[in-house]
Amino acid sequence: MKFLSVYKKPETGIPPTQAEMDKMGRLIEEGFSTGYLLAVEGCLPSKLGARVRQSQGKVIVTDGPFAETKELIGGFAILKANSKEHAIELTKHFLGVAGDGECELRQLYEPGEMAQNAANV
Repeated sequence: MKFLSVYKKPETGIPPTQAEMDKMGRLIEEGFSTGYLLAVEGCLPSKLGARVRQSQGKVIVTDGPFAETKELIGGFAILKANSKEHAIELTKHFLGVAGDGECELRQLYEPGEMAQNAANV
C-alpha cells in the first residue's frame, strides 16, 4: 500500500539548523535504503507561494505569505507500508525527527487494490 503523508506546522520563518538538516537527511536516507520512502519534498516559505481557488466559476489568486493560516504544509512524503497502522508508525518516527506539527495520512489509489478498498468503504 502507498500513503501520502502531508506534514503541516506553524510557519516560523526560521530556517532549520545544520544539525536538524543532517538529522532529517539521515532519516530520509534510511527511508529510501529500506524501501519505505518512495518520494519526499519540503516546501519553501509561503511568501513564495500562491493559492488558486475557484468558486462559482470565478478564479481567485492570493499570493503568499499566508499569515492568517495557523498551520501550513511544510512538505510531503509518499510511504510504502503494509497497513495503515504501519504508515502511522512510520509517521510517528518522522515526527520524532521533524518536531512539532502534524501529518495527514491518506492512502493512495492503486489499481490492483480497487476491489479490496471498495469492500472496506
